[in-house]
Amino acid sequence: MTHSTVQPLYDTFNRAALRFERGEGVWLFTDKGERYLDFAAGVAVNSLGHSHPHLVNALTSQAEKLWHVSNLYEIPGQEKLGKRLVDATFADKVFFTNSGAEAIECAIKTARRYHYVNGHPERYRIVTFEGAFHGRTLATIAAGGQAKYLEGFGPKVEGFDQVPFGDEKALKAAITPETAAILIEPVQGEGGLRVASEDSLRSLRKLCDENGLLLILDEVQSGVGRTGKLFAHEWAGITPDIVAIAKGIGGGFPMGACLATAEAAKGMTSGVHGTTFGGNPLAMAVGNAVLDLILADGFLEHVRDISLLFKQGLASIADRYPDVVAEVRGRGLLTGIKCVVPNTEFVQALHDEHLLSVAAGDNAVRLLPPLIITEDEARQGLARIEAACERLVAANKQKLA
Repeated sequence: MTHSTVQPLYDTFNRAALRFERGEGVWLFTDKGERYLDFAAGVAVNSLGHSHPHLVNALTSQAEKLWHVSNLYEIPGQEKLGKRLVDATFADKVFFTNSGAEAIECAIKTARRYHYVNGHPERYRIVTFEGAFHGRTLATIAAGGQAKYLEGFGPKVEGFDQVPFGDEKALKAAITPETAAILIEPVQGEGGLRVASEDSLRSLRKLCDENGLLLILDEVQSGVGRTGKLFAHEWAGITPDIVAIAKGIGGGFPMGACLATAEAAKGMTSGVHGTTFGGNPLAMAVGNAVLDLILADGFLEHVRDISLLFKQGLASIADRYPDVVAEVRGRGLLTGIKCVVPNTEFVQALHDEHLLSVAAGDNAVRLLPPLIITEDEARQGLARIEAACERLVAANKQKLA
């Protein structure tokens, strides 16, 4: 039987015809020697850029000692990283995963178990928001509720009630005696860089307290310094019950974590949840190296400074190219542009200027540079974004001519 005409990979990705060979800081180099400014960062993953020497050293040093033993044994790197995350956040407990979707799954299970051990097994439903993206597992696509991700995968996993983003009346109406928690992204990434305001996050905290609900935050994309604080919810000064993280915490190595208060995690006892690879020594070595840098004095201040420069530059571009840019959105270096033109055209125009970006919902484009980006590199990025706008204006004129 011949398979010569069949591509070996699943056809689930519409990949750009680019092959990157190596990276350095905020730059990527193709197999043809072309250099790209990386404002995609592996979809907000490469928080410290490419080939950061501190991360490379942490990974290679650990790789020479031990890769994997499983969670049947104590893993010192987990204890160290867990304590550092607890010390730096609201959390008392940490569960390590391999991805954001697994961190969200753990968060959902943690919330349901909390009510179960409190004698309320009927409280299992979770309120989520339209435009959300929480992952690609069967439970997380149900939580996200987007038809394009649910189609063709059989009955939707039960237990998720969606309300429009920012609709407080609908939110209150969705709460029933079966509701266990509210799950929200402080900044929707996939959903188009829509920011949950500080007031709305404070209102959610109050609403959860009044109704005996847990507040779960999906900080997979917004966490680990991306908004200029360690976690985006810190801007609102609230204390969540559970937070899912991933992406930036591994700096490019696959890892995630579910953080929780001791009270919220009290149902997660021996045997109720597990992972084979989660928290392996390689991931822990890299995660600890990432925190070395992100928690260092001045690092988050640098992110805030660059964010301001970037935001001002994008606002200027929006003013000058109203036929291309409808609005600048986001927070910190989780930012982007709601487009007037199709966002796919904008992504391509940026590619043509050798700048990488990521399309999002609501006809938006995400700009997610590594957090180590310098002022000069930010200005180079802005210049390329402006050049892409010029391209699109010229192309539109040509169409009309």
